[in-house]
Amino acid sequence: MWKWLHQFAQPERLYHLCGRFVPWFGIAGAMCLAVGWIWGFGFAPKDYQQGDSFRIMYIHVPAAMWSMGIYVWMAIAAFIGLVWQMRMAETVVAAMAPVGAVFTFIALVTGSAWGKPMWGTWWVWDARLTSELVLLFLYIGIIALYGAFDDRRLAGRAAGILVLVGVINIPVIHFSVEWWNTLHQGSTKMQQTIAPSMRSPLRWAIVGYLLFFITLTLMRLRNLILAHERQRTWVAALVSKERQS
Repeated sequence: MWKWLHQFAQPERLYHLCGRFVPWFGIAGAMCLAVGWIWGFGFAPKDYQQGDSFRIMYIHVPAAMWSMGIYVWMAIAAFIGLVWQMRMAETVVAAMAPVGAVFTFIALVTGSAWGKPMWGTWWVWDARLTSELVLLFLYIGIIALYGAFDDRRLAGRAAGILVLVGVINIPVIHFSVEWWNTLHQGSTKMQQTIAPSMRSPLRWAIVGYLLFFITLTLMRLRNLILAHERQRTWVAALVSKERQS
């Protein structure tokens, strides 16, 4: 297993591998989002209580889910980078962080828009919303910390430590509606309890968000690899080849 992981520690190999997968993940993600959103916004029936306002869940729920999922993957990559000293794992963390921050921001904004007609207010300082806001601050802090050092190894280690410290916030977000009395709805097992005509497009949207995240992460990872390896001969050869074409 470790031999397999170390194969991806080679920047040149990882750069070209990412390039192969970007179009496939991008096309698949666009198709899944198109199916989920067209089905959900155009053809799913109205909710008997919320009317059409429930449709914002096709944007909000996948963003909220993957805002936490991305952070968990960042924590795994940070752990690998710190324990096995894999520099590319630290670069993967830096590639994921902006995407996770955007997903978290989308979850907060759409959650507020959904909450206004349901709760009568845009924002309350309850456990779920506050812990999700803390997650956004963690993402921003990781991005800022990674960019604060000229030494990429030191930046990667510092950001990795912050990621691992902040991972405690993930179970707080997930279980906040069970541990505290919050305005946010409790755990309702949405994907099992809502009607299939509403559930199916949601699942398409969830998969679409995942594929979109992978696409953006691979694209950003390629850019970071080029920036870090710009003095290498393989990067110079690649740039020369692109100019000639």
